[in-house]
Amino acid sequence: MSVDRTQVLRTAAALLSRKSTATMDEVARAAGIGRATLHRHFAGRDALVRALEEMGIQEFEAALDAANLDEGPADQALRRLVAEAEPNAQLLAFLVSENQLFEGDQVNEGWARLDARVSALFRRGQEAGTFRIDLSPAWLTEALYGLIGTCAWSVMDGRVAAKDFQYMITELLLGGARRSVEK
Repeated sequence: MSVDRTQVLRTAAALLSRKSTATMDEVARAAGIGRATLHRHFAGRDALVRALEEMGIQEFEAALDAANLDEGPADQALRRLVAEAEPNAQLLAFLVSENQLFEGDQVNEGWARLDARVSALFRRGQEAGTFRIDLSPAWLTEALYGLIGTCAWSVMDGRVAAKDFQYMITELLLGGARRSVEK
């Protein structure tokens, strides 16, 4: 039997985003494979998490590319980004909360690339007068990641309808990020 590595990783992300303490046995069961098969692909939990990280960075970079962040008004580019990120929101939800990925000297350089691209979008919006200038692009970037992750969890738990994912994130973030027009 051939194992679909990507599907195993997606299943692991969905499980681990809901239960960060899930064991390799639980991951294997959720993926419908044996523990030995899982271990042939991922030597341990650390290897599994690192594989999820690589996949997540690639998927989010693809979402950034597809969203064409440099085109049109920054708020519209942000809406496109949220739409492109939605299919992989469970994975991003897991990754942004997985502390082991951000400890020590071994932080994957992919995170810096992602942060730089998203921060550049917020900076562009600030320069155009669309977004508030009293909130740093770095903070807005972290807020976006947090909202994507939180909304993914809410959808998984049935507290939020999947059809509302994009609307809820963009309206909350943009409602707080837009510069107030003073009269």
